[in-house]
Amino acid sequence: MIHPHPELGLPAPLRPGGVRVTPLGGLGEIGRNMTVVEHAGQLLVIDCGVLFPDDSHPGIDLILPDFESIADRLDDVQAIVLTHGHEDHIGGVPYLLRLKPDIPLIGSQLTLALIEAKLKEHRITPYSLTVSAGQREQLGVFDCEFVAVNHSIPDALAVAMRTPGGTLLHTGDFKMDQLPLDGRLTDLRAFARLGEEGVDLFLTDSTNAEVPGFVTPEREISSAIDKVFRHAERRIIVACFSSHVHRVQQVLNAAEKAGRKVAFMGRSMVRNMGIAADLGYLHIPEGVVVDVKKLDQLADRQVVLICTGSQGEPMAALSRMANREHQIDVGPGDTVLLASSLIPGNENAVYRVINGLMRLGANVIHKGNARVHVSGHAAAGELLYVYNLVQPRNVMPVHGEWRHLVANGELAIATGVGRDHVAVVEDGIAVDLYKGRIKIAGAVPCGYVYVDGSSVGAADDALLKDRRILRDEGFISIIVVIDSDTGKVIGGPEITARGFVEDAEIFEDIRPQLERVLDEATSSGTRDIYALQQVIRRSVGSWVGRKIRRRPMIIPVVIEA
Repeated sequence: MIHPHPELGLPAPLRPGGVRVTPLGGLGEIGRNMTVVEHAGQLLVIDCGVLFPDDSHPGIDLILPDFESIADRLDDVQAIVLTHGHEDHIGGVPYLLRLKPDIPLIGSQLTLALIEAKLKEHRITPYSLTVSAGQREQLGVFDCEFVAVNHSIPDALAVAMRTPGGTLLHTGDFKMDQLPLDGRLTDLRAFARLGEEGVDLFLTDSTNAEVPGFVTPEREISSAIDKVFRHAERRIIVACFSSHVHRVQQVLNAAEKAGRKVAFMGRSMVRNMGIAADLGYLHIPEGVVVDVKKLDQLADRQVVLICTGSQGEPMAALSRMANREHQIDVGPGDTVLLASSLIPGNENAVYRVINGLMRLGANVIHKGNARVHVSGHAAAGELLYVYNLVQPRNVMPVHGEWRHLVANGELAIATGVGRDHVAVVEDGIAVDLYKGRIKIAGAVPCGYVYVDGSSVGAADDALLKDRRILRDEGFISIIVVIDSDTGKVIGGPEITARGFVEDAEIFEDIRPQLERVLDEATSSGTRDIYALQQVIRRSVGSWVGRKIRRRPMIIPVVIEA
């Protein structure tokens, strides 16, 4: 396998006839998927998603791919091809189109409908082209063919890119469900045909590469959901992704059988399900869906709520219910169904929500104790099957944490792909395809870009470090007044601390020490305010570390009088 190296510099200009693939997100993480393909001076972008923050990103709303490496080449971008409508593949599009609103968007009907609704909120009217499985479009130098794949959202597509420098096949997110709810199979015949034609670089979904066998068909969980509905005593609250049309369809069908009414909660859930229903991807049984405002008119045993929050998001409806901060007051007899898998990194947040709901008396059903969800990503058996069909010359695993990428690379090698023909790389590592061989060309800037309220890119790791310190360690402020002529301390030190259990009197021990070090500093000629603040910071930091064993943020203020 080819591995990245920290000493990599910027890639040299692409050789004539070569194809360069640069992932700007989605490799080494689950989220913010974005890949840039370059040939003959033109660029094609595959997906542009977001990553949702975890506990290490306090105050951050979203994390975007880093557009810096293409910011001065946006005129070369022929299109943004969207493989499907999940947030980790389309959520970053509005932020890229802010830089150049006329970049064409290419995708299936449902995918474009979801992103266009999102862009409307950003007051962006895009140029878009709807494509369907089997269609071919010439996007600059890229001859693109779109292939149907099965996923946990309808209308997902893989994309084959034919160029004079070679043919690339990007699966997007996919699995090989042989009994899909919508009857739309992953088009293995197209994969085999492309393989016979010759795939020079195969970019494959890695999320479930560590999971043996095949993913359970979606239809097999319908009976488990029906069982939950039969045994529920009071209300049923279902939490899932706002784009998971298949799961919502199963819940609607179960509600109809059980004689229950369904209400959607949350703006994104209402919007997306409305779009899916209007386009015919979601079939709502007559009379089953009601407005949330009418729930008070129904008995508890008649109610089903479908909301967001299956990943423990703090502001989502389910988390607020668990914290008693929502209009829905969860209590004994209520059943909560988490119809989703855990995204790596969200485990603690999800378990906090589960514990909170169970503390309130709810019966919580989730993938850990019932078969109420199946993954949307191909397991190892399916990946092996596809490798044998396509028989690619080179492989680049995409979409997954490092462990997933490595496992996927090993699967490719097991099917006969040469170890030096498998590129296991992380975000920012450019891989060149030239005359049928791949090679690491270098690395481009590829850090996290944070959306923090209304600001994009202003927050950085230093700011987040400060926030984490404030959250975890507290802070101490020290105010000292010194005589501008003599440099002697004439007021303070006044010490204020937040985030400490200890009594405020404990800081009496540090006051004489502070006065002494300040006198020593000013006696030796130090008058600079910043230098005196540093003296205070070092003294207090050292003392707090020894005495309290904490590392708080220390904010010294020196006033001359």
